[in-house]
Amino acid sequence: MTRRLAQVAKKVGVSEATVSRVLNDKPGVSEATRQSVLSALDVLGYERPTQLRGERARLVGLVLPELQNPIFPAFAEVIGGALAQQGLTPVLCTQTKGGVSEADYVELLLQQQVSGVVFAGGLFAQADAPHDHYRLLAERNIPVVLINASIPDLDFPCIACDDAVAVEQSWRHLVSLGHQRIGLVLGPGDHIPSLRRLRAAVQAAGGSMAEEFVERSMFSLEGGQAAASRLIDRGVTGIICASDPLALGAVRAARRRSLAVPHDISVVGYDDSAFMTCTEPPLTTVRQPIEAMGRAAVDLLCAQIQGTEVPHRELLFEPELVVRGSTAQAAVK
Repeated sequence: MTRRLAQVAKKVGVSEATVSRVLNDKPGVSEATRQSVLSALDVLGYERPTQLRGERARLVGLVLPELQNPIFPAFAEVIGGALAQQGLTPVLCTQTKGGVSEADYVELLLQQQVSGVVFAGGLFAQADAPHDHYRLLAERNIPVVLINASIPDLDFPCIACDDAVAVEQSWRHLVSLGHQRIGLVLGPGDHIPSLRRLRAAVQAAGGSMAEEFVERSMFSLEGGQAAASRLIDRGVTGIICASDPLALGAVRAARRRSLAVPHDISVVGYDDSAFMTCTEPPLTTVRQPIEAMGRAAVDLLCAQIQGTEVPHRELLFEPELVVRGSTAQAAVK
């Protein structure tokens, strides 16, 4: 008990006596200090005293599928900063291969009595993945916001970039450069944003698109390279990718075949994540408005925490095509 008091006191910057008063639910402590002590208790992994367990912590779970793709650290930075401005502490939960599962993270967050959870990508974006842990959050009335895909059978608010507009912009750009054989590198077959992009591409192509020009992959540079290699073998001259790492894989695939980007193959990414201006060539990509989306997600979450009704529907944000050096006029053959 003494060790716990000392650790919490050091974390908050108050005396052990003050911590003791909070833990024993005694008067004489400001509300701000009381909340800081309870948050420190949660962060350090200590159980709250029985009489204080009914209150939720000032913690918010931020669940990300990975950190290798620069777009997710970018979301984490914006969301974490916005939460801090609201007096909330983000708890970062990142999935790793063979590590803690998303469902396990949800269970841990519930044990910490978090005030809410933001999911910036994850299993909710895959229609065939298990969704029981999301239903558990709904049953417990935990405020939740999803970023970039919604679950049809769960009533959570969602912030998303408009996938249809993103593909339309990319397609029009390649067509304006004279490309007629345009391929897609998308995520897995049940990946909801990828399904939306495929529908938009079919519409942009005039209502039909050859299956041989659509490849699916895991979201990685290696996956993008393998998928793009197959498209190049089928004669495409332009490739639209569902993420920047996939697009970088496509650039590598072209080079492995001694083809030049953009002279022989044009490549368009998605996200405009960090360092895409530093690649060779600099990547043409569709920019997600990360700052606006992240802050909107926090606003929706905080409104729910405060008991305000929020629109339980998808809020779409407009993407922006950023033209750089990986796209050019189609080569005349």
